[in-house]
Amino acid sequence: MTLQRRLFMIAAASALTAAGFAIPALADNSLLTSTAPDRQEKLVAAAKAEGELMLYTSIAQNDIEPVIKPFEEKYGIKVTVWRASGGDVLQRTTQEQKAGRATVDAIHISAPEMEALRREELLQKIESPYFADLIDGAVPQDKEWVSTLLSVWVQAYNSDLIKKDELPKTYADLLDPKWKGKLGFEMEDIDWFIGVVRSMGDEKGLQYFRDMVKTNGLSVRKGHTLLNNMVIAGEVPVGLTLYNYMPIQAKKSGAPIDWFALEPAIARSNGIGVAKTAPHPNAAALFTDYMLSDGQAVLASLDYVPTSRKVKSPLENVAIKIADPADKLDNAKKWEPLYDRIVIQGHAD
Repeated sequence: MTLQRRLFMIAAASALTAAGFAIPALADNSLLTSTAPDRQEKLVAAAKAEGELMLYTSIAQNDIEPVIKPFEEKYGIKVTVWRASGGDVLQRTTQEQKAGRATVDAIHISAPEMEALRREELLQKIESPYFADLIDGAVPQDKEWVSTLLSVWVQAYNSDLIKKDELPKTYADLLDPKWKGKLGFEMEDIDWFIGVVRSMGDEKGLQYFRDMVKTNGLSVRKGHTLLNNMVIAGEVPVGLTLYNYMPIQAKKSGAPIDWFALEPAIARSNGIGVAKTAPHPNAAALFTDYMLSDGQAVLASLDYVPTSRKVKSPLENVAIKIADPADKLDNAKKWEPLYDRIVIQGHAD
């Protein structure tokens, strides 16, 4: 779903409120912005009294239980999960809240979609003692959502077909004709495209992608899992846009796949926020605290890149550039047509 379509759905959902659907009364959320010394003790008590929370997320299906189980065991709070793509989570959250359906408590999706929810005033401000542990830029000024992890795009290759010493060392190396017909790309990774273009300078970066598709082409696939599996199968020898944890996990299971990172590696933040109409806001805030503290080590154990400086990153030696979610939202009319024409359609003019 394109960003314009998602924003259209937001506008359509907003009309429901105007048509007379009332937003329900909010639960007591006074602790969410507290910075008092006893905040944590009171928040835990209030969260346990609520006893449950609903989480909407785009976290990989296999990783959901390892992430939430320690929280449930520590606090005795049940987490019900609805998982879908970030775009679908954005659409469902918006429609429900604008229609006055207080269903979701916490939302965990990618930064552009979190920022879109913030702009629609569908999230509420929170404070956390764990904000101080996070990398620069993880906590937006408004504090209505916070980054928990970085989805870093790395390059993966079939280790039966390509030797490590043959790998490209720079983005420019991908223009070598020896890579013709061997490069795969996930079709929704416009953030990576924008990040690479911006890192090179717009004019030079756009020309770089035009040269790439003209010289070597891109095999565009839908779904990162599919692309990862195609690299393993050797159908696509090199995948240019895979989340770092995917080839790492597959390699650990014995698959003929390995990864490398062209620098700067482009990353997109994934963040968490508490819905403005959350029926269990204290449980959602406590879960947010968990995701920024104990949950950071859990994420790292699953090969995600944590945002806490206290937890070792699996990509600690890789230069990373974090994509600006506002750039994607504010400049969609510029980027989406260019992306569609150059990457999706493969036009080099």
